[in-house]
Amino acid sequence: MKRLNIWCLLVCLTSFTMTAQVEIEYETGVTTNVSSGKFAPYYIASNRGGTITQGNSGMAHGAFWHELDTTKRFSYAFGAELWTGYASNVAYDRYEPEMEHLFPQNQHPARFWVQQAYAQGKYRGVLATIGAKEPSSALVDKQLSSGDLIMSGNARSPFGIELGFVNFQDIPFTKGWLQIEGKVGYYKPADGKWLNNHYNYYNYFVSASYWLHYKQFALRTNPDKPFSVSIGAQSACQFAGSMANYSNGKLTSTIKLAADIKAFFRTIIAGSGGESEGDKFVEGNHLGSWDIALRYRFPSGHTLRGYHQRIWEDGSGIGMLNGFDGLWGIEYHSPHKGFINGVVVEFIDLTNQSGPIHWAPDDFEGTHITSKATGSDDYYNNYTYNGYHIRGMSVGSPFVKSPLYNTDGYMRYTDNLVRGFHLAVNGNIIPTLSYRAMLSFRKTWGTPFLPRVEPLTDTSAFLEAIYSPIAAPGLSLTTQLGLDRGNLYGNNFGVLFSLSYHGNFTLGK
Repeated sequence: MKRLNIWCLLVCLTSFTMTAQVEIEYETGVTTNVSSGKFAPYYIASNRGGTITQGNSGMAHGAFWHELDTTKRFSYAFGAELWTGYASNVAYDRYEPEMEHLFPQNQHPARFWVQQAYAQGKYRGVLATIGAKEPSSALVDKQLSSGDLIMSGNARSPFGIELGFVNFQDIPFTKGWLQIEGKVGYYKPADGKWLNNHYNYYNYFVSASYWLHYKQFALRTNPDKPFSVSIGAQSACQFAGSMANYSNGKLTSTIKLAADIKAFFRTIIAGSGGESEGDKFVEGNHLGSWDIALRYRFPSGHTLRGYHQRIWEDGSGIGMLNGFDGLWGIEYHSPHKGFINGVVVEFIDLTNQSGPIHWAPDDFEGTHITSKATGSDDYYNNYTYNGYHIRGMSVGSPFVKSPLYNTDGYMRYTDNLVRGFHLAVNGNIIPTLSYRAMLSFRKTWGTPFLPRVEPLTDTSAFLEAIYSPIAAPGLSLTTQLGLDRGNLYGNNFGVLFSLSYHGNFTLGK
């Protein structure tokens, strides 16, 4: 049904563009990668929409899009991106009831899929979107950051509807001194088949057919001034669908989670109880962050930003009772192309999680405190829903090891008690040759509920070079080297080559 909806959207977009003169941009290319491990190295696989995950692959992609014209009162945009090709197999454990044993089952990504397909309409400063469109973070740099903690663009984009502002908009009567940005949407991840193929059907649970709700807003002072401040928040929620529990290879229970109008409404504000058996405390799995950024632009045009993203999972996190947890970053950008165009240094700490012990009023008889619950968070995990991922790739920060790497068929995060740093720099060696380099280290102690006896560590490095010859405008040749060392991802080395062409044309009358 989802594929039918996507193809109908593409047909409508094509028909619409034939009625007017429309500028279309397009890109086509081929990508191949080889690795010494089962999966592509951490940096080669991260923050690219889940397109390259396996150790070896040969892929082709094509995309076209029409941009919004923000100078007009009414404008529209649309686009689509398709991928096809071969990717190597990875064996995941699957329980076979007839033989009463777990056996490895080879799995690989689809040989063809729609990565993006969307249409947008703008009136004044308000924007509506339908379809699957790659998200972008208002807080961090997509090319240099380790990734947004809530909506990073690391996983496949779900299909849905979204309403929000076009970038930042001036707030009336503030004379441009204060701006607002925000969006709200409901989405349907298309990962049911992936879950069925990768879950072990032996222990724990698997949830499917769920919805994803997301909202974000931010306030920003005048960006034309040397000093600017932005403060905002994000909130995401998995809800509805069904949950199947297994014990020693046998289905013990199936829980249907509410997907009525009340359920959609209750996801808007975390803390409202649901009516389903698996959602009596709170409707769905809520996760979010408080975001703040301070930016200073020097008279020379160089900019320096400091930002912090404080993650939360429930009331204690919202109340900032989770210690130092979050993403802490410093970002530098040059106004001119040179050997160093940008630098990002980040520290990620998710080891507090509101403390190791959960406390709520109902836990103690005779208490007169009725509105407080603290402790024992489990970031990106939930007792009813799969981990916060789509097709195994984290929707939030890829710095936390994604469930894709759980070849035992466990559908949740195993290492969210993590602390480490990330360093990235990019620039131009010569005008036609740019580079990007990244380095990270992390140590993880498992999860608050399943801590590891001994911590695991990982050191990852990455180097990218992009050559864009003057003699062939639009053509780019990309080479990436990725390296992992440690016992979290294992020792892995990989290389990726990509050849792409970007052009444009006019369609219609």
